[in-house]
Amino acid sequence: MSPLVLELRQRSCFCTYLCVTGQHREMLDSVLDAFGLSPDHDFSIMDSGQTLFDITTKVISGMRNVITEQRPDLVLVHGDTTTTFAAAMSCFYMGIPVGHVEAGLRTYNVHSPFPEEFNRQAVDIISQYSFAPTEAARDNLLREGKSPDTVFVTGNTVIDALKTTVRSDFTHPDLEWAEGSRLVILTAHRRENLGKPMERIFRAIRRVVDEFADIKLIYPVHLNPAVKLVADNALGSHPRIRLISPLDVMPFHNFIARSYLILTDSGGIQEEAPSLGKPVLVLRDTTERPEGVAAGTLRLTGTEEDSVYESFASLLTDKDTYSAMSKASNPYGDGFASKRIADILSSLCGEY
Repeated sequence: MSPLVLELRQRSCFCTYLCVTGQHREMLDSVLDAFGLSPDHDFSIMDSGQTLFDITTKVISGMRNVITEQRPDLVLVHGDTTTTFAAAMSCFYMGIPVGHVEAGLRTYNVHSPFPEEFNRQAVDIISQYSFAPTEAARDNLLREGKSPDTVFVTGNTVIDALKTTVRSDFTHPDLEWAEGSRLVILTAHRRENLGKPMERIFRAIRRVVDEFADIKLIYPVHLNPAVKLVADNALGSHPRIRLISPLDVMPFHNFIARSYLILTDSGGIQEEAPSLGKPVLVLRDTTERPEGVAAGTLRLTGTEEDSVYESFASLLTDKDTYSAMSKASNPYGDGFASKRIADILSSLCGEY
């Protein structure tokens, strides 16, 4: 949302307030610093061992106070997080219109990704305005009964962010360690992958790194202790694998830019990496971004060990497939989504 906040604050017809939950404090602060933003409201909800129940109730309570104080004409939320769901629900309870950025993505399996698929569908039901990243996402919303006058194809603001964060002169000790090798970036943290699926994924990855001596892999390990435990046990002792702390947004985007390929179960990376010409292997059985699969920028591997191994190894050996994936057109936008959304909202100002 940072590029969109910056764009809205340049428009005289808006008075824009930034509200954050404070979840994953270190990661949040790094993003705010990278974009020069300071929140107007900060809930500071993070507690050790908190659950989805805790996050949901704290965000709803915090949003009730903000809405009561500010009485906004419109609240913008992004994506599929529990924060997004709880904030939108709060607006619904208090009669405040919601604009959903990154609307309309679907797997149509409410348990995968969990709880994100439910969150996104629920927010789309509530939203008065839907900013879809692709035509396919717009079509999903129209099939579900949304009025064509309220659904706009804009691209995704996550692509806009790359224009701020990726720098040609960026350096980092871990990138220096990987020089002379094909660098693979891994991210894995999805709730549905915790336990046996993640163990299978990591075994497959280790097998591939063992077999390809020119590979080095960097894994910024998620803060979830359950993820860290599995990662340490499966990957921690390998000399060509580095388990590092989560990266700030600017370093992470620059790591992607200097990588050979990406392994991930995340959502946004499925859009960011293709913008930088990097093939993505999606460590999941489903994706809410099928446009990337159709365009050839993404490939679903599933979570079975042999399937992950075969997909990973083949992309390292098949130069034609790698070239096709790295050069495929990214369907998720051109870096101007924030401007389009701000233009649309400017045209709607008369309604308020």
